[in-house]
Amino acid sequence: MCLNRCSLPDRFTYIWYKNGQKIQGQTSNTYSGYFVDTDRVSCAVRGQELFPSPSVSFTWGVTYTSTKICGSKGSTVVIHCSYRYPSRVNNVNTRVTDRFWFVKTKYNEPLDLKEDSDYSGRVEDQCNGNSCTLTIRDLRETDSAEYKFRFITNHESGRYTGSPGVMLSVSDPQLQVDVRKSTVNQFSTWTELTCRSNCQLSDPHSYIWYKNGEKVERERKEYYILDGFDPSNKYYCSIEVSGHERFRSPPVYAPNLPLVSVLPSGQIKKGSSVTMSCSSDAKPAAKYTWYKKNGTDEPRLVDQERLSFSSIQSSDSGDYYCTAENELGRTGSEIISIDVKYPPHPPSVSVSPSEIVEGSSVTLTCSSDANPAAKYTWYKGNRQHVHGRGTYIFTSISSKNRGKYYCEAKNQYGVINSTSLFINVQYRPNLPSVSVSPSEIVEGSSVTLTCSSDSNPAANYTWYKGNRQLIDGQEGNFTFTSISSNDTGTYYCEAGNYYGVINSTSIVIDVRYRPNLPSVLVSPSEIVEGSSVTLTCSSDANPAANYTWYKENE
Repeated sequence: MCLNRCSLPDRFTYIWYKNGQKIQGQTSNTYSGYFVDTDRVSCAVRGQELFPSPSVSFTWGVTYTSTKICGSKGSTVVIHCSYRYPSRVNNVNTRVTDRFWFVKTKYNEPLDLKEDSDYSGRVEDQCNGNSCTLTIRDLRETDSAEYKFRFITNHESGRYTGSPGVMLSVSDPQLQVDVRKSTVNQFSTWTELTCRSNCQLSDPHSYIWYKNGEKVERERKEYYILDGFDPSNKYYCSIEVSGHERFRSPPVYAPNLPLVSVLPSGQIKKGSSVTMSCSSDAKPAAKYTWYKKNGTDEPRLVDQERLSFSSIQSSDSGDYYCTAENELGRTGSEIISIDVKYPPHPPSVSVSPSEIVEGSSVTLTCSSDANPAAKYTWYKGNRQHVHGRGTYIFTSISSKNRGKYYCEAKNQYGVINSTSLFINVQYRPNLPSVSVSPSEIVEGSSVTLTCSSDSNPAANYTWYKGNRQLIDGQEGNFTFTSISSNDTGTYYCEAGNYYGVINSTSIVIDVRYRPNLPSVLVSPSEIVEGSSVTLTCSSDANPAANYTWYKENE
């Protein structure tokens, strides 16, 4: 209910406030609603908003300005609080009858700090309305404790202690420098240093800033703004109380040159787990980024201290470096080279030139991606030809070198064979061999002359009798289906291909045949008794005929 000592006409309305905010729709002199412990309510007559009522609280409470403060030995601290209570309890106005600070209890009752012999002559408490302070002078290490405020009212149950209280630490405030970097634009940045304590400093104090051990003049505030920061500089702060410098923070500085380590150490095998770590002495602690150099391109890999490969590959070989960065600067590590070892990949094989002619120089080449570099062995079939090199050279290749070849690539991590490579040596025909079948040739029989020559590509054959060509073609055979005596003679064959021509040795065909009709001669043609007369009988035959003379009827 909003009460006024003056009588107001009925037409006047009211304004209600909750925690300083106007409550809409509430115009009567009474207001009902839901309140929490921290709510404070006041009212005013509409039109007289400049003269609101005092705010009232609905709960008991003590609020401390800070719940954790610190002070140095021999200094002075001031602890602040405010308290609240219901303005009426059981329709009786509340009145505070006592208020004090305490640390200890006596006979289970809080002992007023002013009556505590440990604080005699060193403490003073003051209140202004609902706000109170406790001042402790000439701090001692034994003063480190929890300080609580208690107030007592006229109500039987109206006693309240603010708990938890304020923790006072009489010790080193553990100063530290916080760093905040801000970017003004793409060309300008500034860095702000703040000297902070792990608790609120209660003493009247100022700050001293140091740069590389030298005091920075005219910088006496908690904040120190740097312009054009040099990453080689180190800064720290201290506090000054009653003209005396006390306590110093650890220095802050940009990262030193990062150190890089690789695990496992030694050789790195493909498929293994590898971790690279980056560390740098820096304050504030550095943030790390890993890069891989790739010509002019240096891709950013990870933004963390470690770069890990669960199964490293040959493509991961290369030069890496890390950067360490904090708000005060950025430093890059030295380059570290990662050389991934792996067994040979399937070899590729080639032959040069592609067309191979007997007598020419021919090179077989075998290559395989391997680390360390592979050693090569060439094989023809299962016979080793050359070991150690990836090339095998025929300075003057022959037809005997024709065949299938493969190479073996090997290093300490594995061995693998290539696919086969067929070497097809081209050469002119060798001296043809000739034969006749059957060996005994009888007139009227079938007779075959055969000519063959080793050559690549296959030869074409031509048979000759004397200088007369008989047959030409890829087949080296010449057949007499019914040989006659006229076919007797000397024959040879010619074998030829793109690379040359050669003649065989001659072969004599001797056709055997029965005697032809004999011819009979008498000499002289005029025969006189008593003279010499010769009878001659001759017949064409092979072999030569034997002759027998007969006289008719005898």
